[in-house]
Amino acid sequence: MNTRSMIFTLYGDYISHYGSKIWIGSLIRLLNEFGHNDQSVRAAISRMNKQGWVQAEKIGNKSYYSLTPRGQKRIDEAGKRIFKLKPEDWDGKWRILMYTIPEEIRNVRDELRKELIWSGFGSMSNSFWISANNLERQVRDLIEKYEIEEYVDFFVAEYKGPHENQRLVEKSWDLQEINAKYQEFISEYSQKYIIDKNKIQKGSMSDAECFVERTKLVHEYRKFLFFDPGLPEELLPEKWLGSHAAALFSEYYKELAEPASRFFESVFKEGNEIKHKDVDYNVMDHPYILE
Repeated sequence: MNTRSMIFTLYGDYISHYGSKIWIGSLIRLLNEFGHNDQSVRAAISRMNKQGWVQAEKIGNKSYYSLTPRGQKRIDEAGKRIFKLKPEDWDGKWRILMYTIPEEIRNVRDELRKELIWSGFGSMSNSFWISANNLERQVRDLIEKYEIEEYVDFFVAEYKGPHENQRLVEKSWDLQEINAKYQEFISEYSQKYIIDKNKIQKGSMSDAECFVERTKLVHEYRKFLFFDPGLPEELLPEKWLGSHAAALFSEYYKELAEPASRFFESVFKEGNEIKHKDVDYNVMDHPYILE
């Protein structure tokens, strides 16, 4: 698994609840559990620092890394993107974004496309994006972020035919491919869940092993934020596997949560301030868990 991506997972699922700052030595120790060596961790966190996701701080002879406001915002957005993994109530309207961004700022256009996909938009055709979710605020933020007011138009509209709304979905997203990814997740993790649940009940699975498996679980499941547009139930196919995958994630996570946190804290308390732990943090209240 990519070191940089794993660091994002650790910040989102652990470090952000402990002051969002960690000593590089502790970060290296945690990532050693996944086979990442010291050099790869230092290179990845340095790259994230240059990209503006984290900021470095020297205290004595120790280097600490904390999330920047930009990094914290992205972590918060990921946690709140629950609608991507749970069908929303639909108001029957489509959010439509059209743009004509000039070639000389093509890099802005490329970044915008990535952001739109992350937000849950689908592309019906070149420079024509739609979403069934209420994303007005996110669109305003993107327009302001990339300073593209003069190049975009945004609409909220109802589809009046001549086809059904599902036709728009078929043209904008490949739901069969997304469903196949859910099936792969279910096939792999349903078996792992049964095995690990039995091991935990027998006391034959260490806290460190639970930490590794919980982190891998979150790391894999959060990938659906990039694939699943979070369409309303009315627009989903009859045999949609997203809810099944969500239930599996919830049950597996709950089995691993407490021993995994014990291991994290045992590593974190060396060289870090455990007192910065969020007093309201409940390890069982993960944003991806659907009740």
